[in-house]
Parts: sequence; C-alpha cells; structure tokens
Amino acid sequence: MTQLDHQVHSIGPEVAGSRIFRFIAFLYGIAAYLVFFVTVLYAIGFVMGVMVPKTIDTGAEAPVFRAVIINLLLMSLFAVQHSVMARQQFKAWWTQFVPKPVERSTYVLFASLSLLLLFWQWRPLPTVIWEVENPDLAVTVVTLSFAGWVLVFTSTFIINHFELFGLSQVTDHLVGREAAPPRFKTPLLYKFVRHPIYLGFIIAFWAAPVMTVGHLLFAAVTTIYIFVGIALEEHDLVELFGDEYRQYKQRVSMLIPWRRSV
Repeated sequence: MTQLDHQVHSIGPEVAGSRIFRFIAFLYGIAAYLVFFVTVLYAIGFVMGVMVPKTIDTGAEAPVFRAVIINLLLMSLFAVQHSVMARQQFKAWWTQFVPKPVERSTYVLFASLSLLLLFWQWRPLPTVIWEVENPDLAVTVVTLSFAGWVLVFTSTFIINHFELFGLSQVTDHLVGREAAPPRFKTPLLYKFVRHPIYLGFIIAFWAAPVMTVGHLLFAAVTTIYIFVGIALEEHDLVELFGDEYRQYKQRVSMLIPWRRSV
C-alpha cells in the first residue's frame, strides 16, 4: 500500500461521515441527476429529430470517412466509460479515491457528459437509406419510437429509478441510513424479458420514419454495444446472485418475450 492509499483509507471514512460532506454529497447527487435528466431529454430529441437545436441528422457536415471515424470515436468513448466504470473491479479501485456514497452519481455524471460530447460533436451523414412516405405509417413509426423511450423510463422505475441513478445512495448517506443489501427481484416487465431497458433503446433507435446513414450508424453501433453490455452485466449478475440468476436466464428471454415465465 502506498502512502497515498494509506491517506485515502485513513481520512476517507472520517471525511465521508461528516455532516458537511453528507450535505455536499447530497447536492452533488442532485446536480448529477439533473444533468442526467437533461441529457436524456436531449437524447430523445437528438434521435427523433425534434425540439433540439442539433439532431442526429443536422449540424456541420464533414467528408464521409472523417465523419464516420469521429462518430465511431464518440460512441466508443461512451461505451468504454459506461462499461469500465460499471465493473466491480473498477469500482473497488475507484472508491479508494471517490467516496462510495457518490460513486454512482459520479458514474451517472460521467456517462451524461460523454453523451453530451457526442451530441455536440456528432457529424451528420444525411444520405437517406429509407423514408416512410405514407403519413399515417410515418406517425405510427414515430409513435413506436416514442413507445421505446417510455419503455426505457418505465423499466427504470420498476426496478428503482432513484437507486439506478444515484439519488438513493446520497439520500441514505445524508440521513445516516444503511443501504439495503442487493436483492434479486424480477418485477412486472422483468418477468417477460431480462432487459426491458435495452429493448426500449433498440426500439427507440431503429423506429425511424427517415433512416439516414448517420442514424443507421448510430443505431447499429449502439445495438452492438447493447449486446456487449448485456454480456458484461450478466456476468456480474451471475457472480452476485449465482444460481438464482442462472435459473432466471433459463426461463426468461433476453430481449424478446418468447419464453413463458414460471
């Protein structure tokens, strides 16, 4: 153990337990959540092409090769941040320097900032792959995309939205309440698919009445990342819950509700 590690371990708990830190941590958690909330609202407009100044199909254009490279780098940055910081090994190292009560809020904040960077620097590729010309059918596709976002939000509240995005942790710390140990549960939608949040994202990204090359690149890469993320997440869940999660995998499908829950 280095001198720095010794200092972190020796003064970290004392600082983290002070009333001032608890209040600052709570404000930090609130701020991180607000940044996340604004980011998600912008993401909806960015993908659907409505009500935001810059969408997936607008902005400064660049030569196709350069645009593809820039966009891939932006998505890769988010993927690496989002995956690495979620792993238990990283958390064990990271919480030597970041107090545990704000670890989740910090993760949420970094993820939000990487997404905001993506929205800002995204290069459009406006060539149209397909376009739904029938107005009624186009409205149906847009509605399906919006339903995907509703599924995302609904699924987070079913499992505990505020814990997922760090508010429960800073609130518990503020009032001096011990966090409940993790418990495996499969409420409502989770009885039909293991990952309804990811299913909602896939629907939201692919249900587009006008699909451009840029939108297709975004949808394809994020879908690939979703499957990679599922593999990493389920590896962690098996380590945490063991046979209970293995049995859940056997009886409930990943994304398409084709197996009956028992």
